Amino acid sequence: MAEPERAAGISPEAMHRILEVTRKLAAPASLDALLLEVLDAAKSVLAADRGTLWIYLPDTDELEIHGTSDGEVVRVPAGSGIVGHSARTREIVNVPDAYADERFNRSVDHSSGYRTRCILSVPLIGHEESLVGVLQLLNKHDGLFNDDDEAIAAALAAQCAVAIQRGQMTEALVLSEKLNQEVSVARQIQMGTLPQAMPAIQGYDVFGSFHPTDATGGDTFDFVPLDEHRLFMMMGDATGHGFGPALSATQMRAMLRIALRMGATLDDAYVHVNNQMEEDLPDDRFVTAFLGELDLRTHRIRYHSGGQGPLLHFRAADGSCEWHKPTTFPLGVLPHERMDEGGSFALDAGDVFGLISDGIYEYEDPQNTQFGESGVAEVMRTHHERPMAELAERLMAAVRAHGAGGQQADDITIVLVRRTGADR
Repeated sequence: MAEPERAAGISPEAMHRILEVTRKLAAPASLDALLLEVLDAAKSVLAADRGTLWIYLPDTDELEIHGTSDGEVVRVPAGSGIVGHSARTREIVNVPDAYADERFNRSVDHSSGYRTRCILSVPLIGHEESLVGVLQLLNKHDGLFNDDDEAIAAALAAQCAVAIQRGQMTEALVLSEKLNQEVSVARQIQMGTLPQAMPAIQGYDVFGSFHPTDATGGDTFDFVPLDEHRLFMMMGDATGHGFGPALSATQMRAMLRIALRMGATLDDAYVHVNNQMEEDLPDDRFVTAFLGELDLRTHRIRYHSGGQGPLLHFRAADGSCEWHKPTTFPLGVLPHERMDEGGSFALDAGDVFGLISDGIYEYEDPQNTQFGESGVAEVMRTHHERPMAELAERLMAAVRAHGAGGQQADDITIVLVRRTGADR
């Protein structure tokens, strides 16, 4: 299967730098420190002389500036000037000659003695398409901001918006909530990073769900339509439970998203993210992960499974289950220079592909007997023709009945993809 081409004009070095920025933004920090990190990262990656960060205030419909040298608080109406135009239209505004643009306010230059040549304003769009603010960069060192700069800025802005929202939520939590309420908010943040709606793909029924054992957990999953013919699928499981593994899982998902946005191939994305996590994670920590691409024309899944298994392929024709083993080490264990071939198989009409975490397979009854592959296979044979959302519910009901009221001991993630057989 042909691999997607890397986004034109974006070098591997630029991709690595943005992944590094994403990693830094995932670290816990105060909101002020986070805003400075965003500005420094943007100026560095895009070779800009200066930068300002405008945060949107929805209560007053204003933009508030951050990152000025004197720390002065300045607010402007959200539709004012170049930055306001970017906020209102939610589009990148690239101004090659500031003084030739009637929206440019020259008074700031006159009062400061600075000469603005060119401007790149990038809207920061967060969760549920909410406006977070605008990142504005001034005077590229070696000329004007170009199309490649816009592509890099858009990718960077997507990660910055999520990081700023997380910082805002965390700061609000510290100011207004007690310690026992932090857990609830942390859960909301983590659950908010998961897909809020399943992709609608003709010829396929796709569903995913996450059930943490604690308020937060180390599992995550994602679906990313790469184009009209390809769907990226991911599931990860960080070692342990609670806040630490939740951060690791969220970091992995964020870095994969940015790598895909920059046009990385499946192999490149795995190598980049694995090597970064190998540097970041303690020696006793790692993330088992499945990264796969479904070609909607050939109905073939190509994948790398880093310690994630077993992978389920239910064959509707004869009701049998095939269990595929991992293809490589978990993420963060050893650095990779390149990836081997990985795994591949095709889905026939009615077949189901299942990414099911070990929280299902290892669920024990009062006699310490695990639910196992046999329990999953029985649910598949009985309910595989039902919608995947209902199949997931049946699987959860079966495993809880097996546990006879016992406590869930591990995070549970279920990702199901069924080829319905309808023509695309």
